[in-house]
Amino acid sequence: MEKRTAYKSTWLPLLFASPQLLLIFLFFYWPVFAVINWAFTLEPPFGGAAEFVGLANFQEALADPLYWNSVVISLIFAIVGPFFAILIGLVLALAVDRQLPGSGFFRVLYILPYAIAGPAAGLAFRFILSPERGLAASLNAIWPDLWNPAKYGGHALALVIIIFIWKWAGYTFIFLLAGLQAVPRALTEAAAMDGSGPIRRAIDIQVPLLAPTLFFLLVTMMTEGFVGSDTFGIVHHTTGGGPNHGTEVMVFRIVDEAFKGLNYSGASAQSLILIALIMVFTFIQFRFIERQVHYK
Repeated sequence: MEKRTAYKSTWLPLLFASPQLLLIFLFFYWPVFAVINWAFTLEPPFGGAAEFVGLANFQEALADPLYWNSVVISLIFAIVGPFFAILIGLVLALAVDRQLPGSGFFRVLYILPYAIAGPAAGLAFRFILSPERGLAASLNAIWPDLWNPAKYGGHALALVIIIFIWKWAGYTFIFLLAGLQAVPRALTEAAAMDGSGPIRRAIDIQVPLLAPTLFFLLVTMMTEGFVGSDTFGIVHHTTGGGPNHGTEVMVFRIVDEAFKGLNYSGASAQSLILIALIMVFTFIQFRFIERQVHYK
């Protein structure tokens, strides 16, 4: 039987925990309290006394058409990007789970994109898919402006979503492959003996047993799509929110509003709205989607 450590003094464990508690206070609770305070006050950008304005910052944000444009862009990004990242990760995991020759090499290959920073991936794809000199240049020579992210907001949004999918498909691949490893081989082998092909085995056996993993990835990936550092980094280094606010997701607008516009109060109010939006989506996922998930 394992013995538990008992401290006779109550100050000793607090002393050991104090560095971690200090870090949590400085880098979590203090910023949270500051954001909540700024959201309801008018914070001068260069110092001075803040003026309480109530809900004025929220009303200003909700009355701005460009803010609602960023909400729509974020919804598209946070739904389309995670959906295809999970779908591609699932297909790749099913492919290498069959223990075919060379599957070990491809397991490593599929994970590599996740190790690349989002801004670096954004810069790379910015050159690879450049309409002037990239892979799309030959197509644009035949059909002008068939692909031009610098000119059309829809093309730019598709570009940043493609980069997000390319990077995060490797992340979903890791979890889905681990989930497939936990599926009893006896089930798939019995189905194979009954004449089921790989696709039928995946649909009828493997994917249903992956429901808890898929639900976990759905929640985490949608949160990443809304507020992830890679979301901001990809947009910032690839399109800068343009053209014509076509890729201005909410997290990018918040950072731009705070550090370029020096509107700390407005950015804080938008941050709280974004948190509320994530909470609503998480509630919907746990309230309705988790009902379809079976853990046993």
